[in-house]
This record gives sequence, structure tokens and C-alpha cells, in this order.
Amino acid sequence: MTGGIGPVEPGEDTHARDVAHTRPRGRVARFRERHRRTVLTTAATLLLLLGGGGYLYADRTREPAADPPPYPSQAVTLEYLDAVDGPSGAKGGGFSFAVRLSVRSGPPVTVTRIAQPSAGLSVTSSPAAPFQTKPHSTSKIIVTLRVTECDKAPRNLGFPFLDVTLRNARAIQAHSFILGARYARQLSQALQVACSNDSR
Repeated sequence: MTGGIGPVEPGEDTHARDVAHTRPRGRVARFRERHRRTVLTTAATLLLLLGGGGYLYADRTREPAADPPPYPSQAVTLEYLDAVDGPSGAKGGGFSFAVRLSVRSGPPVTVTRIAQPSAGLSVTSSPAAPFQTKPHSTSKIIVTLRVTECDKAPRNLGFPFLDVTLRNARAIQAHSFILGARYARQLSQALQVACSNDSR
């Protein structure tokens, strides 16, 4: 029979965990034990504040997005005024007339081009395009049409129009403005005079 020493068994009313509690603890462990409840309370409060703040931020009233400016053709009107004397020094078959361009709303509008559909006519303007107009303003523009080829000039004008290319902060658009019956009548008379003189 061999006699050996086995593990020491705890005595009565003694448990292994009691032994662990009796070990001396370091300063950090004692500090943590003392302040654990405070740290947990502070952490829970921070989480609650962060959650509530996030909810309030997500639920805040937002300013509505600003409406985009109108398209330039929606902000501009072009009105025929009357026939006028052409620019000084102008030669050959010119018909000059004044129009009023009004910018009703939105940002400034730039007139980048003034044209008309007939191959027999050329167009110039004063001020010359491109030029900018201010918002909520009116500008007087003198447009001069000259006959370049009578064979291609329109003879029977119903509702002649003027093509104007407009640009603002939102878009660039080519728009055709019908200037009315008086413009059609005066332009027809000017073309007849110019082309009858040319035929002679």
C-alpha cells in the first residue's frame, strides 16, 4: 500500500469561492469595485441621452427645400411696340422695330441670340446679343431685319415670330415669340417695299 498526499479538501462550512474572496486585491480592482455602480449609472445615462438626442434630431422640423427658379421662357415676356427708325448708317431694305422684354420673376436672364426662321432675312439687335437683363425689369430692344434674298423672303405673313434664346440659372431655352397682327402687317409692308425696290 502506497501512501500519498492528495488534494486538500475544504473543511466544513468552507467553500472554494470563499478562498478566492480572501485574496488581497490591487488598487485598481478596489477602485473599480467601489465605483462600478457610478460608472454603470453614468454609462446608462449617456446612452439614454444619446438615444433621445438622436430621436429628436431625426424628428426635427426641416426647412422646406427652396423651389428652383422658373425656366427662362416662363419668366420672360416679349411685346411688340412699334416700327422705329433704323440704326444710323444702316443700308438696304431694313425694317427696324422696338420690343419690350420683361423679366417678371426669378434670377437675371441673358438673351444669347435673336433670330427668325426665314433664310431670306438677317437679324441684328441693339443691344447686340448676348446681353443680360435684371430680374423684375423691362428692357427696350431695337431689332432690325434686312432682306438678304427676296426669293427666300416670306411673302404671305400670317403670324411671324421671333426666335429668342434665353438663359438663366436653371436652363437655356430657345423660345418663339409671336408678336401679333400689327407686327405682321408692318413687316409685310416693309418686305414688299424692299423687294419691289430690289426688282427695279
